[in-house]
Amino acid sequence: MQLWKAAAVTLAFMSIDVSVTTAIYIFSHLDRSMLEDIRHFNIFDSVLDLWAACLYRSCLLLGATIGVAKNSTLGPRRLRASRMVIALVCLLAGIYTMVKLLLFSEVRNPVRDPWFWALFLWTYISLAASFLLWWLLSTVQPGGKALEPGTSAEAEAEGLPGEDQPPSEQASGATLRKLLSYTKPDVAFLVAASFFLIIAALGETFLPYYTGRAIDGIIIQKSMEQFSTAIVVMCLLALGSSFAAGIRGGIFTLIFARLNIRLRNCLFRSLVSQETSFFDENRTGDLISRLTSDTTMVSDLVSQNINIFLRNMVKVTGVVVFMFSLSWQLSLVTFMGFPIIMLVSDIYGKYYKRLSKEVQNALARASNTAEETISAMKTVRSFANEEEEAEVYSRKLQQVYKLNRKEAAAYMYYVWGSGLTLLVVQVSILYYGGHLVISGQMTSGNLISFIIYEFVLGDCMESVGSVYSGLMQGVGAAEKVFEFIDRQPTMVHDGNLAPEHVEGRVDFENVTFTYRTRPHTKVLQNVSFSLSPGKVTALVGPSGSGKSSCVNILENFYPLEEGRVLLDGKPISAYDHKFLHRVISLVSQEPVLFARSITDNISYGLTAVPFEVVVEAAQKANAHGFIVELQDGYNTETGEKGAQLSGGQKQRVAVARALVRNPPVLVLDEATSALDAESEYLIQQAIHGQLQKRTVLIIAHRLSTVERAHLIVVLDKGRVVQQGTHQELLAQGGLYARLVQRQMLRLEPTLDCAVGHNAPPGDG
Repeated sequence: MQLWKAAAVTLAFMSIDVSVTTAIYIFSHLDRSMLEDIRHFNIFDSVLDLWAACLYRSCLLLGATIGVAKNSTLGPRRLRASRMVIALVCLLAGIYTMVKLLLFSEVRNPVRDPWFWALFLWTYISLAASFLLWWLLSTVQPGGKALEPGTSAEAEAEGLPGEDQPPSEQASGATLRKLLSYTKPDVAFLVAASFFLIIAALGETFLPYYTGRAIDGIIIQKSMEQFSTAIVVMCLLALGSSFAAGIRGGIFTLIFARLNIRLRNCLFRSLVSQETSFFDENRTGDLISRLTSDTTMVSDLVSQNINIFLRNMVKVTGVVVFMFSLSWQLSLVTFMGFPIIMLVSDIYGKYYKRLSKEVQNALARASNTAEETISAMKTVRSFANEEEEAEVYSRKLQQVYKLNRKEAAAYMYYVWGSGLTLLVVQVSILYYGGHLVISGQMTSGNLISFIIYEFVLGDCMESVGSVYSGLMQGVGAAEKVFEFIDRQPTMVHDGNLAPEHVEGRVDFENVTFTYRTRPHTKVLQNVSFSLSPGKVTALVGPSGSGKSSCVNILENFYPLEEGRVLLDGKPISAYDHKFLHRVISLVSQEPVLFARSITDNISYGLTAVPFEVVVEAAQKANAHGFIVELQDGYNTETGEKGAQLSGGQKQRVAVARALVRNPPVLVLDEATSALDAESEYLIQQAIHGQLQKRTVLIIAHRLSTVERAHLIVVLDKGRVVQQGTHQELLAQGGLYARLVQRQMLRLEPTLDCAVGHNAPPGDG
């Protein structure tokens, strides 16, 4: 819709509004003229004030239209900024119209005056239309077009990117519906919980009614029988509702405990299926925070608040029915203040949702700092940096505290606004209710019952307000959880090749590779070499030359930029994921053991491995000797990341873990770096003896490890610069000869002679 069309619609409605309101006013005052009505205005039986309110809202719309027409750039922005103000104006006008109905009912019967009802209903229609037209004018762009809901003008008003930006309420509602969909397996529990919830809520709803009956029995009827009957019914209702409430609470707690477990399982399964680059880009502390604190927050907040919300909605329904049956006038007085409370709750809920996301992010950053420090405590202590780490953690917590202060201030203002409104409503009810009792339109018992119902309704509305903010906090945490649950890995292991026999030939053909975290640095450039079955191939070169990157590619951890890696002539991506890692076993420089027994660590990833096979693999890795000397032998717990074992012992267990699979291709990435000379000699004998039936790839810096290899591939800055045997490379001269010479002269402790700039941490 163009600007002139929006303006035309607004002006047309203003004309209709003024005409209809004036016509209704004239027909309702045929017995006197407007001038006489102005001179002798009586708020109880004249609707002149409603006609004046029509002129006021027409003037507001006229001013808005003129402002947008004169300045199509700033005008719509100002209207967007004042949407809350115009909403409040329309709300106050609606409340005044409700007051007018009560005043009119004091002198006339509204049911017998169709003109008053026509003006009453038309006023509310006009108020709703006025707000919609204000919104329509606020969406006009400088180009002359009006936007549809939820597009870039909406986003501009919120300071967010415009395209395809869904409204926050819709996004929150979708997240909440998605979260509740995870409770589908517990439908039977939900039905039972809902049944007991209705029973408990109805029991609590009837209590104020019988309280009024008991008071009427004392004051009006002065009947002990009626009083006693009401008391007995109240006792039965209290017992029944308490019993049902206990069962309801227990079932809801069970439902959302199951939801917590379900969410954690889904999140963990999604995390472990992500590509390796995902874990390079996301910190472990952040992921653990999502898996533990966020899932717990989601289940706790949602379970508590859904329970409260459903209970209060059932109670509100019953309370409203009873309130209107007791006095429709007092009911209108009561409901005048609740739209303001709902408006305040809506503003507070939106702000609290945004703030809760910031709090969760700040907590995740603080948790990540703590996790990083505690996991590297030996390093921290070796540099005497405990105080500095504590200060860093304290600064992160101070950021959380600043956000908590904002939360506290927002809650304070929310309580002030809603509490003051409730107080005004309660005083108005007491005053007007006293008037109804004195005038004989209501009994004192009914007034007391109504006041109790009003308190119950106020508590329910306050609970619903807190439920909204609590749900928004839970939804904020749920959005982060679902972000990872719904994430699809960018590298999918969808190969299905699983031949019965693997020869073990590996070919790197013109491989070019870049880590996603450093897209402008080529780690490998046009690398080509082959690993032959029954042969030992060694990769050597300065640090950062790309040796460990070759291992990562061979393990299919990362996708290639160019080239391919073949296993028996087939791309490694074509093989089944589990099969590929059964036939290619890796022993890394810093092996990770799990907090399980040594037997479980050696047989990790395999099922039903005979104990004799585990022992045989440990003997080949020269680990059997130290294992049997441990108190529990092969059942000894290794501790977190193998902390109960020495570095050399961990490496030997890791070698055994690789050998127990009897893999056709064995990759040793500095696998003997932490071993003593004797253990290294025994493993070397195994590599060049009984392990020669396999394809063996060694990354090492020690001369003793690589000099017996059948083929040595020398890498430098991501390129293959030399290939050959030890003697051939020495005869050629070049980089390999210089590395050997430096090590023999002890100018460098190992063949790792330089620190590269293009390898990730730990890349050899």
